Amino acid sequence: MASVPSLASTVQQRLAEGLSAALPEAGSADPLLRRSDRADFQANGILALAKQLKGNPRELATKVVEAIEAGDVFQEIEVSGPGFLNITVTDEAIVKTLAARAADARLGVPFNPSAGTTVVDYAQPNVAKEMHVGHLRSAVIGAAMVEILEFTGETVVRRHHIGDWGTQFGMLIQYLTEHPHELDHKAEGADAEVSGEEAMSNLNRLYKASRALFDSDEEFKTRARARVVDLQAGDEETLAMWQRFVDESKIYFYSVFDKLDMDIRDPDVVGESGYNDMLVETCRILEESGVAVRSEGALCVFFDDVKGPDGNPTPLIVQKSDGGFGYAATDLSAIRDRVQNLKASTLVYVVDARQSLHFKMVFETARRAGWLNDEVKALQLAFGTVLGKDGKPFKTREGETVRLVDLLDEAIDRASAVVREKAQDLSEEEIAERGTQVGIGAVKYADLSTSAARDYKFDLDQMVSLNGDTSVYLQYAYARIQSILRKAGDAKPAAHPELALAASERALGLHLDSFGELIHETAADYAPHKLAAYLYQVASLYTTFYSECPVLKADTPEQVENRLFLCDLTARTLHQGMALLGIRTPERL
Repeated sequence: MASVPSLASTVQQRLAEGLSAALPEAGSADPLLRRSDRADFQANGILALAKQLKGNPRELATKVVEAIEAGDVFQEIEVSGPGFLNITVTDEAIVKTLAARAADARLGVPFNPSAGTTVVDYAQPNVAKEMHVGHLRSAVIGAAMVEILEFTGETVVRRHHIGDWGTQFGMLIQYLTEHPHELDHKAEGADAEVSGEEAMSNLNRLYKASRALFDSDEEFKTRARARVVDLQAGDEETLAMWQRFVDESKIYFYSVFDKLDMDIRDPDVVGESGYNDMLVETCRILEESGVAVRSEGALCVFFDDVKGPDGNPTPLIVQKSDGGFGYAATDLSAIRDRVQNLKASTLVYVVDARQSLHFKMVFETARRAGWLNDEVKALQLAFGTVLGKDGKPFKTREGETVRLVDLLDEAIDRASAVVREKAQDLSEEEIAERGTQVGIGAVKYADLSTSAARDYKFDLDQMVSLNGDTSVYLQYAYARIQSILRKAGDAKPAAHPELALAASERALGLHLDSFGELIHETAADYAPHKLAAYLYQVASLYTTFYSECPVLKADTPEQVENRLFLCDLTARTLHQGMALLGIRTPERL
């Protein structure tokens, strides 16, 4: 089904037609329509037009109003102040537009299959290292943007650029070579499933033991460094040992992502090692084109506006003086691959704001090399830090970085307690399932309801609260609607455009009608917090409607059906919007 024009776009079009008819000399002027607290909409475009035409804005506004066909859309158009138009639409127009939206499985949200291909780089843990709270935001923000972009028609390629290469692997591989049973599992039987916790426990133990030996035994240190050379040279035995670390780490990663209710697919995991074969050529292209130059033996790219504290230029080092490659070489090779092989038109990097300078230099280097241009863009969706309740970076009492899995488990425990307290007819199994959905949803929503660039406080007490701007508030609004629909008996949701609407019905209806435009804006701005804010407003307006307008005890059968229709469309909008944020909407709570 084609996208459903919102009432705002219909009003905008009618106003533009009225402007052209009344003031042909104005050309195709923009009415500058927006929502208003004085009416349904306000148009301010005539003020600028009056200056251009050197006319009286109130007189021009009156001429425009006279030229507009009222039809079934406008209930009243009032000229206000120095030439504003205050516009009230009819109840009939609201309900008819909502009915068209409800008839579409996509709720009228436009779908553009020729939108292009976007690579989203997100959820980037490190092999052989535990995931901590710092890994949360990239995963949650990235996953939401993938869903939102795909929903609007974008072809999205997921990329998880895991840290799976580097000098520490020489230490780990050499230790495993000399202690071959360190990664053996206690699981019984060949097909016994290994838990993420067990995989991480093995990796942690091995990392600590190898680090201790590396720091205390010079001979082991020498052997470990030789092993790095073997790894980079592609030695088969060394690569096989390295692959064991990667596979073991994936067991752990996937267990954490599963707890986060996120779908991470193996083909999408292309770590630093995935670009090894491209590094030499990347450096050759940059050097031969003059984009990069040799400086003290290293291959560097210089920038006029990037200087160190001493005032000297700070270069992007693509290749070190000893021949080794840094992050820049890998990141530039990844851009080449994504643009030339994946045919991407947009590259989105969901990465900590503290890496902004690095990516600014990498993107500029790629532009100079011609890999990025007017048709192919790259941007960093930079995010701030997760803070504790005290406003400081989130740490344990011992000053350690908080393990992500511990954080998620605590959220689930807190949410389960809230669900158990409110649950009326749920079994223990259902309470556990809902507790997980509510707890994980609470963590995601707290992150996504804050602008990505800002830091935010991780406060579980607030996150699982039934009151305020939380996912629990939205989930309860959805569950309440499902309860009403179950109790409706033979009465079914049905739109009745002939009925008059109460003020709270109008407010809810007009907000529901802006869903398509909001999704488009969220995708265009890479701003999932805008969708979160919209959904909170849906739930708030529904709460007001529910308290002021009896649904099942409305005055007439038609009014019951119309209010059930509003309830049903609200629930579908909440469900779709929350799904795009990666948050479940339980039918019962």
